[in-house]
Amino acid sequence: MQDRVRHDGRLLVAGEWTGGETVAPVLDKYRLAPFAQVDLPGREQVRSCVAAAEAAYRAAALDAHGRGAVLDRTAAIIEARGEELVEILRREAGFPRADAANEVRRCAATFRLSAEEARRFGGEMVPIEGAGGQTGRLGFTLRVPLGVVCAITPFNAPLNTVAHKVGPALAAGNAVVLKPSLHTPLSACVMAEALLEAGLPPGLISVLHGGAEVAQWLLDEPAIRFYAFTGSTEAGRAIQQRAGLRRTQMELGSIAHCILCADADLDAALPKIVNASFRKAGQVCTSIQMLLVARSRLAEVEERLTERVAALPFGDPGEAGTVVGPVVSEDAARRIESWIAEAVAGGARRLAGGGRVGAVVPPTLLADVPAATPLGCREVFGPVLCVAPFDTLDEAIARVNATPYGLAAGLFTSHLGSALAAVRRLEVGGVHVNETPSSRVDAMPYGGTKDSGFGREGPHYAVREMSEERMITLLP
Repeated sequence: MQDRVRHDGRLLVAGEWTGGETVAPVLDKYRLAPFAQVDLPGREQVRSCVAAAEAAYRAAALDAHGRGAVLDRTAAIIEARGEELVEILRREAGFPRADAANEVRRCAATFRLSAEEARRFGGEMVPIEGAGGQTGRLGFTLRVPLGVVCAITPFNAPLNTVAHKVGPALAAGNAVVLKPSLHTPLSACVMAEALLEAGLPPGLISVLHGGAEVAQWLLDEPAIRFYAFTGSTEAGRAIQQRAGLRRTQMELGSIAHCILCADADLDAALPKIVNASFRKAGQVCTSIQMLLVARSRLAEVEERLTERVAALPFGDPGEAGTVVGPVVSEDAARRIESWIAEAVAGGARRLAGGGRVGAVVPPTLLADVPAATPLGCREVFGPVLCVAPFDTLDEAIARVNATPYGLAAGLFTSHLGSALAAVRRLEVGGVHVNETPSSRVDAMPYGGTKDSGFGREGPHYAVREMSEERMITLLP
C-alpha cells in the first residue's frame, strides 16, 4: 500500500496528486472564512484525466475478488480516519458532530456493501432449450462494466453520496472520474486517498475539482460511458440533454412530504419528524418540508412541535450540543430567510424560529404557508418545516402527487388499510410507513420519479445501473 498523501485539495490524475491551473478557497461554513484551498483543472487536464481513466479500465488489473478486497479495506481505512473526517466535515460542510459521525459510519457501510456486490457480480442462466430447435445449446448472461463512470456529487452528503456512486462503480469493474462539490471537496480527497491506500490500481479513481465549467468539459468527453449525478432538477436536465445516448442516473430535486394520520402514535412520530426535518440543517433531499396533519390532531401537533423545534440547539457545529449548524453558504441562508419572510408576509404563522446570523438559519416551524409562495411549491433545502392540515387521506395523497417531484414520502398511521392505500397511490420512489421520508437504509434501492429523477442508488441496484448485460450462447 502506498503512503498516504497529505494535501489541501489537489487533483488526482492518473494516480498522481497534482496541481491545477488555478485555485479556489474552501470556506468554513460557520465562520465563513477560508481554511483550505483546492486546485482547479484546465481543459487539457480534464481530457488527460479521462484518457488515463479509460486506459486504467482497459488494463483490468483487478478481478471481482480483488475489487471486493480493496473496497473492504477502504471501509476500514475510512473508519480509522474517522476523527479526521469528522473535523473536515465540521468545517467544510458545517455538520455538527452527530451528523458528521453518521456520515462517516454510513460511508464505511456503503463501501462494505459494495464489496459484497463486487464478489457476486455476475449473470444468470437463460433456458433457451425451452425454444424449439435449440437442443444442446447453452445460454447465459455476463454482466460487464461500462468503462469510465463520471460521478458528479453534492455538498450535503460529501462522503456517503460519493460512496454510493464510487463504490458500486468500482465493484462493477469501472474506472471513476469524481467531481465533488466545490463546497465540500476535502472529504472526497480523503476517500480517494483511502482507495489508493487500500490497493486500488492508479487511474481507476480520479478527482477533478470545479464547478459548472468542469462538468461541461466532462460531458464533452466521449470516453465517459455513464454519468451519476445528484443535484438540482435544472442541472440534471441539462446533463441529461448533453449526455445523449450515454447512460445516466439522476437523483434530483424534491419537496418531501410526511403524512400524519389521526391514528398516528405521536410519541413515536414527532421525534422522528423533528430529526428528519432538521438534521444537516434540513439540507437533505428527503428532509421533511411539508408535514400534512389530520385536522383533528393539528392543534396538538402544532403545540408539541413548537416546543420541540424551539428547543433545538443551533449555531456553531463545533459546540458539543449543537443540533442544527449552518447551511452551505451565506447566500443560501439569505435565500431561505427571504422565503420565510415572504411566507409570513403572505399569511403564514411562525411557530418557531428567528433571525439569521451569517449562514445559520434557526430551526423554523411554520403553519398556513400559502401554496403560491416559494416555501409552498419549491424545495427550500434548509431548516424549515411547514405544517398543513388535511381532512381525508385521499386529499393528502393528492397533495403529494400534485407536486412535480417524487422522491420519497413518509406516512404515520396504525391502520393497515391506510398504509396499503398510500403505498400503492403515492407517486414517489419510496414510501416509508411509520417512518419519515428520510429513513433511508444504505442497502435499499433509493431514487425518485417525475422531476426527482430516475435510476436507483444502493450498491446492489447501482451495480446493475453501472454495468450491462451481455448474452452468451454456446453450441457444442
